[in-house]
Amino acid sequence: MIAITVLGLGEAGRLYALGLMEAGAEIRGYDPFADVRDAGIRQFDSLAEALAGADLVISLVGAKAARAVAAEAVPLMPGSAVFADFNTSGPEEKADLSRLAAEHGINMVDVAVMAPVPRSGSRTPLAVSGEAAEAFASLLAPLGAPVETVPGAPGAAAGRKLLRSVFMKGLAGLVLECQAAGEAAGTGHWLLEEIAGELGPDGPALVARLIEGSHAHAVRRTHEVEDSLAYLQSLGTPSWMTEGTLRWLSSLAAERG
Repeated sequence: MIAITVLGLGEAGRLYALGLMEAGAEIRGYDPFADVRDAGIRQFDSLAEALAGADLVISLVGAKAARAVAAEAVPLMPGSAVFADFNTSGPEEKADLSRLAAEHGINMVDVAVMAPVPRSGSRTPLAVSGEAAEAFASLLAPLGAPVETVPGAPGAAAGRKLLRSVFMKGLAGLVLECQAAGEAAGTGHWLLEEIAGELGPDGPALVARLIEGSHAHAVRRTHEVEDSLAYLQSLGTPSWMTEGTLRWLSSLAAERG
């Protein structure tokens, strides 16, 4: 049985821990700020105990805490274990984590979560890059996790996720702008129906999800779009649409306080 340690037991971490446990993995959880024992997850108060004997360590602590947590965890990991960073950040940050792990003889993979975790839990599509990408895929595939290996070093998968975010978050920004303009013109419902019709059979659900998700997750998505914008700037390509998307999400985040 594969032993997996999940670092960070917020919404995504909890869903991954539960899903992988139900699929047959031995799960150890660690999060000093959340207690999910009532969900049936075996949670440790000691990071060292949570990491002991792990085959795979999944970090879902959030981009801001990713490096600090990795710096604490990697020296305690078994040498044969793979460290998988699931946090959304840019290619440079992922490359930095890879160097940190390598200093301690640990293989690190860059994992990009390619869809919202609440929809499919541990069966959410993943893209992974790094020398241990195939090893990571072989560990998770038997547990029902769809994994696409991406050529390149850690950071390659992160780049793909950020490029996808340019489109998906940009589409959300466009829908928000149309919604505001439609309401001001007294044609809000009609305009959203028109947009939904252009998006195909699942259009109404997608439009609703874009609007609701943007409001509910404005703070997190603001950070993701900031990373996307920085990536586009590093590529030297125009980022006019993404700059507008960032303004929309930032305004929603400010409303949430």
